[in-house]
This record gives sequence, C-alpha cells and structure tokens, in this order.
Amino acid sequence: MNQAEIPLIVDLDGTLIKTDLLLEGLYALLKRNISLIFIIPFWLMRGKACLKYQIATRFDIDAKSLPYNEPFVEYLHKEFHNGRELILATASYKILAQKVANHLGIFSHVLASDKNLNLSAKQKLKVFLAEYGEKGFDYAGNAKPDLHIFPYARNALLVNPGNVTLKKAEKISTVHKVFKDTSNRFLVYLRAIRVYQWLKNLLLFIPLFTSHEWYNGSMVIKGIAGFTAFSLCASGGYLFNDFLDLPSDRNHPRKRNRPIASGDISIISGSVLMIILPLMGLAIALFMNWTFFCILIGYLALTLTYTIYLKSFMLVDVLVLAGLYTIRVIAGGEVMNVFPSFWLLAFSIFIFYSLALVKRCSELVTIDKIGDETARGRDYRVTDLSYLKAMGITSGYLSIIVVALYINSPEVTVLYYKPKVLWLICPLLLHWISRLWLKTGRGEMTDDPIMFALRDRVSQYIAIASAVIIFLAI
Repeated sequence: MNQAEIPLIVDLDGTLIKTDLLLEGLYALLKRNISLIFIIPFWLMRGKACLKYQIATRFDIDAKSLPYNEPFVEYLHKEFHNGRELILATASYKILAQKVANHLGIFSHVLASDKNLNLSAKQKLKVFLAEYGEKGFDYAGNAKPDLHIFPYARNALLVNPGNVTLKKAEKISTVHKVFKDTSNRFLVYLRAIRVYQWLKNLLLFIPLFTSHEWYNGSMVIKGIAGFTAFSLCASGGYLFNDFLDLPSDRNHPRKRNRPIASGDISIISGSVLMIILPLMGLAIALFMNWTFFCILIGYLALTLTYTIYLKSFMLVDVLVLAGLYTIRVIAGGEVMNVFPSFWLLAFSIFIFYSLALVKRCSELVTIDKIGDETARGRDYRVTDLSYLKAMGITSGYLSIIVVALYINSPEVTVLYYKPKVLWLICPLLLHWISRLWLKTGRGEMTDDPIMFALRDRVSQYIAIASAVIIFLAI
C-alpha cells in the first residue's frame, strides 16, 4: 500500500495542539466558580469519562485561537491534499475535539471520549486494531501513553516528545518523522515566570532609601531576602493569572505570545511551577519575620482574589493594582525595620493608582486599534478612555502635590541639609507623568507602565537626575 492508502491517526492534546483541553477546562471552571474545586473530586470518583463530560458541558473553546503545533499542522495539510485519510483520535471529550476538527477541515472523522468511555491510549489501540489491523495505520503522538500504540503502527510520528519518550519510541517502533521545538527552554521558562517583572519588587527597598539607611549592610541583606521571597510569590501569581486568562490572552495582540497562552510551556509544567515558587517564597518569609510572612500571605490572597474575581470590576481592579504596589513598600519597611512614613504611603497610593490607570488605558487603546469595543474579561469600554485618562492624570499630579507638601513639612529638615533643593524634583515628576500619559494616548505605551519606565531612556535620565538632586539636598 502506498502512503496515501495508509490512514494517519493523530492525537490531539500535546500533538496537534500544544495544550491540554481537560486542564484548560478545569481552570476555566475555577475562574467561573471557585467553589467547584470541592465538586470536581466527586466527578473524578465516578471515572475520568464522567469528569470530562461534566467539564466539557460547562466549558467552551475557541478552536481558532488554540496554540497549534504549526509545523505539524502544515505537514497534515500537505498529506490531506495528497489524498491521505486523516483521523483525529483523542482522550478529550468529543464535543471539544469535533470543534477542532471542524476548524481545520482535514479530518475524515473523530474518535474521542464520551459520557461513558474515556478513550485512553489502551482504549484507542483496541479501536485502531479492530478497524485497521496491526501495521494498518500510522500514528502521531507525543507522550508516554502513546508508547502503547507505537509498536502496532506502521510508522510513528512524534511531535515535541520528551527525550525519554523519543528514545523508547525508537526502540519499539519505526519513527518516520519527529517534529521538535528548537526554542531555548530555559529562556521560555524565565519568560513564563516573568523574571523581568521582579524589578517591580525593588519597591521593597524604597523605605531603606527614603530613611537614608542604604549603608546598613544587615538591612540590605534582609531586603535582598525579602525581594527574593516576594519575587517567587509574584511569579506564582503571574502563572495563575495566565492560566485563568487563557481565552482572553489568546485573543490579545501581545499577550497571546506569553508562554502559557502560546503553549510553549505545558499546563502541567506551568501548574507545578505555580505551586512550587510561592511555597519557596513563603518559606523564606517565614524564616525571616512573622509579620513579613503575614504580609506576603495577604499579598498572595489579594492577588488570587484579584485574578479570580476583582479584576472584572470597573475601577476596583485599578485600586487593587495600586494596593499591590503599595503593599510592596510596606513589606520592605517591615522586613528592614523601617516603617514607611505617612508621606511615602500617600505618594505611593496616588502614583500607583495613576500607573494602574495607565495600564488599563493602554489596553483600551490597543483594543480600539484592532476594532473591538470592549476589553475581554474587563468591565471597560473604549468609550471610557477619556474619563479614565482624566482620573489617571489627576492622580499622578496629586502625587506631585504630596511631594511638595513633604518638602515643606518639619520632618524633611531631619533628613535633608538643604531641603529646598528637593523642589527641583517636582518639575521632573511633572514631566515624567505627563509624558507617560501622552505615550499612552498615542498608543506607544506597553501593557506595563513600570516596565516601560525601567526601559525608557528618558525615564532613566529623570531617575538619575532625581538621585543627584537628593544627594545634593542631603
């Protein structure tokens, strides 16, 4: 028989697509109703088929936006146009699998799990042998369970297999093709946990600098430990947010390239990281300081509540974002025994509220450019832009007033020899905040204004100039 006469059977999860529909469904349900976490084990006790049925009937997919293994999909299209029969066989529920098949339009039929049968690898093999006989089909898979099928297939095709799976497949079957992702896995994982976002946690050191204790070695060491604990917990929160925001991220022009949304990291690997990283951070915090540990627990709780529930409420979400930044300042003061002053906390609230609104306005500007009217998963419309800009600019300018009032307060004379020199910071802040908002209005702002500021050359010059002014005032 020639190549076209041998059907090619294709696995779905991890092979055709880079993700797992069952796990995506679990996260989608938890986002919709967190209390389902107590019901899911009872579904599982009745069998995997029941679990998949219960999830599939409550969960929908956008087949077009799923992360496909593109080189493999291109190969399938070529085989299809050469007249070869392609069959989609998966342990995922049949309703979801059929939507993927309908989108691609290259599969003659779909074999999938239903309410009574979980089409696992062993069950697949029984169906294949009954229908096509031994060596009467080729099979494309990616994982350990597929090793049950490969010996009975004429040829095995592997898509992004692990090294162990690939070696075993080569021993027990004829490997016809291997589609391997060549990206740097280490860099992908660093992107997933958003190491670059750790720069935000430098906010923990602000109380150290505003109290002029930067020369204190023991405080600096405590600050570094606190920074590490916060960064690990924040990375876990980012991963959790990415899992719950999968559908909306995949329809976003920039966020769809995130490692979780793009499928560059599996949901299982990401879930393991999501649990391990915060546990490591909390362990460091508990070793350091009980109060700091409680603050970190509160930060995580607020982050999870924001991700699951609060982010969908208009303006509440930006208040929470501003609060999460301010909590970092408070945590830094606690870990280094330098409690932030009233002036620092007041400045933090206003400036971070302004930056949180920059983030929302930037997203709405992007949405407006692609022709949408509302933000997915957010209670904002493009028509809200003018009001949000007004609130954000006002809040930013209020932070400058706080600085001005601080310069004229009695407390400033304790820390500064020439406090009047500090007035030079006010026009710098005025320029910086105004520039951020102008960039936002032009659509030149990224999704994260703090990261934009850290990379922006003008912002760097303003930071250096401000540091020189503070040094002269001291």
